[in-house]
Amino acid sequence: MPTIQELNALDIDAFTKALHGIYEHSPWIAARAATARPFPTLAALKLALQAAVDGANDAQRLSLLRCHPELAGKAAIGGDLTAESTSEQASSGLDRCTQEEFARLHALNAQYNERFGFPFILAVKGPTGRGLARQSIIDTFVRRLGNAPGDELREALRQVHRIAEIRLNVLLRVAPSVGATVMDWCETLGAISDSEPGLTCAYMTPGHQRTATQIAEWMRAAGMTVHVDAIGNVVGRYLAAQPGAQTLITGSHYDTVRNGGKYDGRLGILLPIALVGQLNERGERLPYELEVIAFAEEEGVRYRSTFLGSSAVAGGFDPALLDAHDPDGIAMRDALAGAGHDPAAIPAIARDPARVLGFVEVHIEQGPVLLERGLPLGVVGAIAGSSRYLVELTGVAGHAGTTPMGMRRDAATAAAEIVLLVESRCGGPAPAALVGTVGQLEVPAGSVNVVPGACRLSLDIRAADDAARLAAVDDILAGITRICARRGIGEKLWKLLEIDAVPCAPQLMDGLGAALERAGLPRFDLPSGAGHDAMRMARLTQVAMLFVRCGNGGISHNPLETMTADDADIAGAVLLDFLRGFNQAAAPAGSGS
Repeated sequence: MPTIQELNALDIDAFTKALHGIYEHSPWIAARAATARPFPTLAALKLALQAAVDGANDAQRLSLLRCHPELAGKAAIGGDLTAESTSEQASSGLDRCTQEEFARLHALNAQYNERFGFPFILAVKGPTGRGLARQSIIDTFVRRLGNAPGDELREALRQVHRIAEIRLNVLLRVAPSVGATVMDWCETLGAISDSEPGLTCAYMTPGHQRTATQIAEWMRAAGMTVHVDAIGNVVGRYLAAQPGAQTLITGSHYDTVRNGGKYDGRLGILLPIALVGQLNERGERLPYELEVIAFAEEEGVRYRSTFLGSSAVAGGFDPALLDAHDPDGIAMRDALAGAGHDPAAIPAIARDPARVLGFVEVHIEQGPVLLERGLPLGVVGAIAGSSRYLVELTGVAGHAGTTPMGMRRDAATAAAEIVLLVESRCGGPAPAALVGTVGQLEVPAGSVNVVPGACRLSLDIRAADDAARLAAVDDILAGITRICARRGIGEKLWKLLEIDAVPCAPQLMDGLGAALERAGLPRFDLPSGAGHDAMRMARLTQVAMLFVRCGNGGISHNPLETMTADDADIAGAVLLDFLRGFNQAAAPAGSGS
């Protein structure tokens, strides 16, 4: 089996031959990638192969897709698959389909080819490389049949690259061990839910407490001292080489939205635990104390109060929240006491800024940017600020058949124009990742034969730069006033939320960027449109975030949320490199933004 160094030393013909079968019947990809040598790492080789496909013309990419066999198709039945494809299809039991499954796959293959003009391609070894269940393959097949042709073409090419990644691991005898561990742990936690089916882990429910207990067990096994604090955070501390050292904090949240994904938040807890386990096995200590905090609550599902765990650590917990009630009438303070926590001890959770060096959070991107760029990791430059409003429009209800179009005061058409205004103002080449969303749109007591006399809608405007966000808000609110005046519609606005953007610390970003480059990956900076615990921790200390690519179009807060063991593994390598190279002397403690 070759190594990267040996592959670098081969001539182009020998290099191409060595990578035979990595891309199905397409040796031209390896031949083109060979010109980019030497590759410092396996990650760099993967990117070079991907770039060779990206640089090909449409006909070549389509030919590559058509080189792939159908799943459980004629070539599989006739024994005409390549050795690689035979192994992959067998790993998911596609050679053992029932008659009903064969018939279903045959029909799906025909539908797919007719719709897209190339065979359905799926890395059937899945996110872990161990194989997907047959029903999961069929479900994915059905779901992707609904994609638009351009979207499906890009997804098929991504699956080709994932297949190649798995084949390279086999060729070079590389196993994403840390990534596999993290994926297995995510599966274990994903099976602990408040309700079935799906995953829901709300604050201080029995499932939430079981999740905390399991995380604490993994922390102890990794060599940390562990406690669960008064708000429910699970805190693991890996002691420094010298006593009395300052602390670098990492972590994320372990609660979920209703029917959420397995990796949101939890990746940022489990990955550093796995890395600490490696350090402990080697007897390696860092020159600072490393604290991994599994924040108890970030999503706001049960009490509609977000960032409870990180707010307490940052010293910003509002005691009035203890009197909040959930939909069942249970007060937060009673839920805490029932789980064995002392609400009166929450203020003592707050850290001393002088003792904290910084906070670094690893998180799935929860979006498609990294996926579309073919990059496993990115460095977050800032967490977007947000302005949220509720808008109430009042027109005049009238008979749908007798009220002339030019004489209507239709609240719904005003709302429709506002929706398009938000899209226009926040669309295009918007600065600082400006986005605008009307997520709620309602015609109260609407009827099919009545001109709408009232309408309610929400506004959510976000950007990584506050000036860009506030300028968009001003323009949109002024536009709403103009639209309503022209249409004879009354308007009322309520501001629901105003959160400033949180910039990440440049020196921490540079540390993550340098670690990415040492791993053979380009540094790519991107903003976070979603809120994260790092926003609250920025009140305590300097913060940084490392984003990890998600699959399935970048979907999150959804059971389809996914990532791969390989991406988790390279994220672990980058984070460990960052931790080892972290310059304690240059890190100003307590430098909150």
